[in-house]
Amino acid sequence: MATPLLPSELLAGLPQQWLIGLLLLLPVVLLVPSYLFLASPGTKMTKDGARRLPPGPAQVPVLGNLHLLGRLPHRNLRDLARRHGPVMLLQLGTVTTLVVSSAAAAREVMKEHDIDCCSRPASPGPRRLSYGFKDVAFAPYGEQWREARKLFIVELLSMRRVQAAWYAREQQVDRLIADLSRAGAEAAPVALKEHIFGLVDGIIGTVAFGNIYGTERFAHRERFQHVMDEAMDMMASFSTEDFFPNAAGRLVDRVTGLVARCERIFRELDAFFETVIDQHTDPARVVPENGGDLVDVLVSLWKENRGTIRFSRDHVKGLIMDTFIGGINTSSVTMLWAMSELIRKPRVLRKAQDEVRAVVGGKARVEPDDVPKLPYLKMVVKETLRLHPPATLLVPRETVRDVRIGGYDVPARTRVLGPGELGGRQGVPPDRFEGSDVDYNGAHFELVPFGAGRRICPGLAMGETNVTFTLANLLYCFDWALPEGMAAEDVSMEEAGGLTFHQKMPLVLVPTRYHHRTATA
Repeated sequence: MATPLLPSELLAGLPQQWLIGLLLLLPVVLLVPSYLFLASPGTKMTKDGARRLPPGPAQVPVLGNLHLLGRLPHRNLRDLARRHGPVMLLQLGTVTTLVVSSAAAAREVMKEHDIDCCSRPASPGPRRLSYGFKDVAFAPYGEQWREARKLFIVELLSMRRVQAAWYAREQQVDRLIADLSRAGAEAAPVALKEHIFGLVDGIIGTVAFGNIYGTERFAHRERFQHVMDEAMDMMASFSTEDFFPNAAGRLVDRVTGLVARCERIFRELDAFFETVIDQHTDPARVVPENGGDLVDVLVSLWKENRGTIRFSRDHVKGLIMDTFIGGINTSSVTMLWAMSELIRKPRVLRKAQDEVRAVVGGKARVEPDDVPKLPYLKMVVKETLRLHPPATLLVPRETVRDVRIGGYDVPARTRVLGPGELGGRQGVPPDRFEGSDVDYNGAHFELVPFGAGRRICPGLAMGETNVTFTLANLLYCFDWALPEGMAAEDVSMEEAGGLTFHQKMPLVLVPTRYHHRTATA
């Protein structure tokens, strides 16, 4: 049995902003009858009779179970689920929250009851930065979301668009190879994070804004990247209103400066998006023959008013926001975790390199047609996503009506977390997937790093292609070693983050250019 924590220990795991919010909320919540906060999940009476709620840990006044999240909520929730079961109910402030952590429970939420569990909670940060949920990732379920998602997939993220983005992908990979080759010539250790994030930013930016992105003509890029980083932090950080969605919660967020910060980030991003849209609607601009970039497509949808919803200028900006928020961080973090796992497992690294070098032969680098011929690399990506899903708890869902999950009654308007991470963090070779048809496309609920059902990540195909093509070239073009004096067990796998969890300590490796035999040698 776990040892009870003292009040000081309970509070020690909470971020400073939450502590300030709690102190400000105390005078308000003390006026509320204490039974609202002391009740434990279990059987409760309704006017229709007994309702069997999922089990969960005991609650404390005001916080409920909020103090149990800590700084690594996915780890703490996993430990709690081992004690209370794969369908667990928490009270986070005043918000009832269901945590699912098994393939069977995931199947019920994302397939059998997908229509009942497919909305989104009205979180204040995402609401503002998505222009009032005029996007796909954070919008609540409804006609507007369905239409926006259809347009997003058909026009922007279909396999046709993924294939059309190859020019950007190859351009950025060539640049990465050149940069790492210069470092390798000097046997210099390289912090991979900067290079990987730059590559993915270049791919997404070129697809979104065209070839001008990354050139001197795109003068706003550096400032845009900085503001986008702040927006990612804002999306990842919880506000008091997330857990106390009432006047008191909103007041605390204003007093702590969170609302002011969100407004500043919004104004800067909005000014940038306005400039980009103005450039794309300039009558003098010549649209490329291939239909143009992402913004061209969105502006066309807005101007032609196709579909059943009124597609506005704000929809254009909300969907651009989705593209960067969802596209850059998740792919970059996955590649960095993959390289970290490979450098710690020399046998797996050598097997993956042998495969890609046998397939590619004497070419200067991996070509797009080579990627489907790399089944072991695909297993490496699967195992990386199993161990380090880019969104460990997925974006929260919300039930739209009463539903029954795992034999328990789950009320309407319950927030649903998980299950991005299933099966723990025990590392095993990627060979476990050999002969298995298990994939991360939403059909196999033991591996759902991108979700499933109506809320599956619409950018899955784009992200998968970026990750696999880049990793294939890193393994083909370079041999990798740790800096002198460092052993495999010294590579830190400690996590940090919010919306996505990355390595707390940057991955530093020494690349050595691999001298392959040319086809004419």
